[in-house]
Amino acid sequence: MRLLHGAEPGFAAAFDALVGEVRDGGARVDAPVAEILAAVRSGGDEALCRYTERFDRLALTPDTLRIAQEEIEAACAAVPPSLLEALDLAADRIETFHRAQRPADLAWQDEAGLELGLRWTPLDAVGIYVPGGKAAYPSSVLMNALPARVAGVGRIAMCVPSPGGQLNPLVLAAARRAGVTEIYRVGGAQAVAALAYGTETIPPVDRIVGPGNAYVAEAKRQVFGHVGIDSIAGPSEVVVVADRRNNPRHVALDLLAQAEHDELAQSILITDDAGFARQVADAVAEALRTLPRAAIAGASWERYGAIIVVPAMSEAWPLVNRLAPEHLQLMLEDDAEAFAAIRHAGAIFRGRFCPEAVGDYVGGPNHVLPTNRTARFASGLSVYDFLTRTTWIGADEAALRRVGPAAVALAEAEGLDAHGLSVAVRLGNG
Repeated sequence: MRLLHGAEPGFAAAFDALVGEVRDGGARVDAPVAEILAAVRSGGDEALCRYTERFDRLALTPDTLRIAQEEIEAACAAVPPSLLEALDLAADRIETFHRAQRPADLAWQDEAGLELGLRWTPLDAVGIYVPGGKAAYPSSVLMNALPARVAGVGRIAMCVPSPGGQLNPLVLAAARRAGVTEIYRVGGAQAVAALAYGTETIPPVDRIVGPGNAYVAEAKRQVFGHVGIDSIAGPSEVVVVADRRNNPRHVALDLLAQAEHDELAQSILITDDAGFARQVADAVAEALRTLPRAAIAGASWERYGAIIVVPAMSEAWPLVNRLAPEHLQLMLEDDAEAFAAIRHAGAIFRGRFCPEAVGDYVGGPNHVLPTNRTARFASGLSVYDFLTRTTWIGADEAALRRVGPAAVALAEAEGLDAHGLSVAVRLGNG
């Protein structure tokens, strides 16, 4: 863990190094991913089944790729009622927030007499990737599928790997609750290929969303352009801005909540009190003694964690904007100044009783957020990701006479004679 003091002479260089640090694990997977994509694109179900047996130790045939409705219902019946209630609460809140995002169509007549407008149309089909096996990420199912359903997407296909045939019932329950229309027991780059290009059993989709390992992320990058994607997600990250009025253990656990995702995650505390910084560091060390995922969280904290002590809290705002974190927690007595000054963050969590984990599960806004400083130009997943915008123009002869001559002049200036003539002929000049 790095400790940076804003008042020290070397701070600017140390902070630049922190901002510019690459957290990709160093492994290149572009070549093997390209091979998998090409094989599934040409070989369809046969290649998909072959890779599933190779990587997930699961022998499949085309007719067992899709999880049957009876299996889904049986899995849901095995989930404790209390967990189903928690799932419903989370889904209701997520659905309500995203329903409020739905945009309205536009239509008006301008001063020249042209009819102008914009309409929103849901995508036809969306593919959702969800990590599987022993891991249970029902929250990822809800966060990816519900905005698509709210947007009006008719077909929502989900791919979830089942290593050794193991599927988590809660993931299937989340898929049912979120309105997923079909589920396939495949994962990895081969699943992304199937969703992007289609196979005999899995029809292609228009956009692929959802988290995955390095192979999944690289596969999404390579199929982008043929289909849409949400983003190329990097390791998770959080910046916590906290004053000394906070409980150090609370802050420590908020930092470790991100660190436990994986060894490449990054957790940063910014505070204006050196004594409080030491208390938080001690609390992190104490929590790591008993945390079940201490090996992962400890490696993340040791290699990428940081505590930054600033002379005054107002000096934290430009630092946060440069970090452009995926998650930002503002744990201040009064965060109005900070909230107004900070422009770049995927999601902001305000107050001492709003840890980022609330947003992961039950807050309502989406937890699929821009990482690796991309919050400078990107936003979290929303209903807009599952809609297209189509503009339209309508004109009668009188309207064309008002604006047409300018179009003719510009077309001729660009040397596009047919463009100009297509307007001029309607004005009686062609």
